[in-house]
Amino acid sequence: MLGFTEDASRVIELAPHMMDGFYHKGFALFHLEHYTDAARAFQQGLALNPTDRTLRQGFWDSMNLLSQSRTNSGELVHQAGLVSSATSPSALVNDEQRRARSRLQAPDDTWGAEKLHSPIIGVSRAGLPPRKNSVGGVALAAASMGAAASLSSLGTGAGGGAEVRSGGGGAAAAAAAAAAAVNVVFKFGGSSVRDAERMMEVADIVCSFPEFLPCVVLSAMGKSTNMLLECGDLALVTPTDKISELQPFRALRALHEEACEKLGVEAEVRAEVSKLLNELNQLLTGIAIMQDLTPRAKDSLVSFGERLSTRIFASYLRSQGIPARQYDSWKLGVITSDEFTNAEVMYDESFPAIRASLIRLPGSAHEIPIVTGFLGKGITTGAITTLGRGGSDLTATVLGAALGLKEVQVSAEEARSQLVLCAGAHPLAMQPAVKSGNLAVRVKNSYNRRAEGTIITATRDMSNVLVTSVVLKPNVTLVDIISTRMLGQYGFLATVFNSFKRLKISVDVVATSEVSVSLTLDPKQLGSSADEELDALQEELAKIAQVSHRKGLAIVSLICNTEQTSEILQRAFSVFQREGIRVQMMSQGASKTNISLVIDGTEGKRAIQALHVEFFEPKSVLDGECDALQQQHRQLAHANGNGAAR
Repeated sequence: MLGFTEDASRVIELAPHMMDGFYHKGFALFHLEHYTDAARAFQQGLALNPTDRTLRQGFWDSMNLLSQSRTNSGELVHQAGLVSSATSPSALVNDEQRRARSRLQAPDDTWGAEKLHSPIIGVSRAGLPPRKNSVGGVALAAASMGAAASLSSLGTGAGGGAEVRSGGGGAAAAAAAAAAAVNVVFKFGGSSVRDAERMMEVADIVCSFPEFLPCVVLSAMGKSTNMLLECGDLALVTPTDKISELQPFRALRALHEEACEKLGVEAEVRAEVSKLLNELNQLLTGIAIMQDLTPRAKDSLVSFGERLSTRIFASYLRSQGIPARQYDSWKLGVITSDEFTNAEVMYDESFPAIRASLIRLPGSAHEIPIVTGFLGKGITTGAITTLGRGGSDLTATVLGAALGLKEVQVSAEEARSQLVLCAGAHPLAMQPAVKSGNLAVRVKNSYNRRAEGTIITATRDMSNVLVTSVVLKPNVTLVDIISTRMLGQYGFLATVFNSFKRLKISVDVVATSEVSVSLTLDPKQLGSSADEELDALQEELAKIAQVSHRKGLAIVSLICNTEQTSEILQRAFSVFQREGIRVQMMSQGASKTNISLVIDGTEGKRAIQALHVEFFEPKSVLDGECDALQQQHRQLAHANGNGAAR
């Protein structure tokens, strides 16, 4: 992870391309201790937005430190007059000019008292008292209280405020400021925000934990993404004058307009929602005219779901008295590759930009960031991109890792979703956590907010653990590739996997020998013409191997202590034998954290229920004795059978 000085330098470079560019540039220069340049950056921002109080305060904090050094006094007073005349009533002009002049001669202790009220440098008190909001009557503590508590760990000066240190102190102050702005990321999926009522519930959840200063990542409402994709497909066969009559488009409009009505969304946000829906109509019309739905257009198309849901939710929070601000993720600095529909996050470019965007100036009003999941912008094209499967989870962990947080909380709607995530169905979402080294991902059930949930960490003491979870992944395809002609020859596996690469078919679980490969494919990773892709694979590999495939299978994964594989497999296969379940393939992952078993899909549910009983439900003494007797009976039956055979 880059140090803060490197972050600040990168922010200065990126500032013209980012939202509130002059603010970010000024803030970065301030923490590099380039106070004159920082003041100029804030002043340039004020020229574009004269009423922005944050820019003005940033300017004055830069002036304060210049005045402390008693240099550039003429420029200081001159710039103070310029900014004041542009941003303040005449009375304030005179007052601020007097303050600027007086600081030039102020003794150090006067400066020490003054600095306690600086939103960049620190705060002198907790700020506003906690207040009630109308979401379920939950008390939402003012964020400035948490900020003051976080900053107090830096050390205090004589006045009791956050102490500013020279040299490396800027980085420490920046880290504290980041922690004060956000100390957890909450992510809620589409089912959690499927309608107005569920959005109210999510708002209540967000406000139920006063110990947190959250950043909230949202997916699109309900099935909006599916409806948007359906709109795109239908637009290809619909006259342009009939686009607005498409059933999924009308359903999308009704869903979001009804949510605005029920949630009391602000008038300006309703206008913004209406504008986005009109832009969606125009995009679909363009698709109909061009008779082409490119990957780039598809990413732009599906982005409307998150862009709408986050604006509506942020407005609802504000209507309940909770300060909140909506962000499209790319405006925070989520920069990706230009691989549309499955873009990769560019971590080196994204992390410093995100940190700069979400660092709150201590003492300034706190706003809960409400961020679009799943989306970014291409580093070269500047076009909207999507992050593929698990993209909203990935957005949450990217934000958490960029901010150096200890935990990201992903809310699932049901137990199955928790298991899917824990099984690593979306391993990309865990990449930022691995990069961070200390970021944990907690999977929670949004219908049971007080439950601790399942926490995923980089390491765990497994010395006293056999199995931590049992996971079912249904509807997979098993491909068997056998070639006795390649016996003793090199290049067999390379040839096989190059074919998968050329056909862009993603492989899941793999088991290999010298002349054969068995592997599973996830149908969701295949295109809409899965059969054609499998036929193409079979045709390409026919020159060197016999290829066959079976559909409708399931993967049962045991997340476990693989150092005790023998005991785990003995117990698992005892369960399968008792239940009459045949294992068709087995693979132990290179990560040494799981064992995957492929079985018939119709037996999947029964298998995980029986395994759950075996590994997680406590057994009585009688159960243990019965198991022992059954084992003895099986051994005797086996011995008698062998004797008869002889």
